[in-house]
Amino acid sequence: MTVYYTGRGDNGETSVMGKGRVKKDDPIVKAIGDIDELNSVVGVVIANTDDEKVNRNLRIIQDRLFVVGAEIASSLETGIKPKSSINENSVKELEKEIDELGKSLPELKKFVLPNGCVSSSYLHLARSVARRAERSAASLSKSNKVNPDILKYLNRLSSFFFAAALYMYKKNNIKETNPTYS
Repeated sequence: MTVYYTGRGDNGETSVMGKGRVKKDDPIVKAIGDIDELNSVVGVVIANTDDEKVNRNLRIIQDRLFVVGAEIASSLETGIKPKSSINENSVKELEKEIDELGKSLPELKKFVLPNGCVSSSYLHLARSVARRAERSAASLSKSNKVNPDILKYLNRLSSFFFAAALYMYKKNNIKETNPTYS
């Protein structure tokens, strides 16, 4: 039988590659946790989106987020540095997908409230969680070596999720909601 708990974290510590035991509020644990949460939210988006083009990109993003989490976990100077698959090409590929989605969208002239259909709402949630994951990784980069392409990739993810949310509005014939103050 597989055991799904160890009890080793009951005192508020966990293990991180290259660093041993650390407090669960350590910046590296926060960054890894935020990236893990983002990956979970992307899974919810996939489960609630019927667009194969968007889902194909989301599955790639999930795979890359797993790599991002592993690389951040090993970003400590004393840790093992894996050969990164998150690089400038990863950023460029994501930009290409954002541009592709943007081709079918009208010019954005106002802020957009995060709602619409289920898939666009979850994409907006992914966008905001991506921004938090980016902030956590940026904060971690002050004290640890973090691949700068990871920071760029996380930054582009929020743009991808926003463009995909607008794309889902259009696909589902939903008018975006703008704040009333604008």
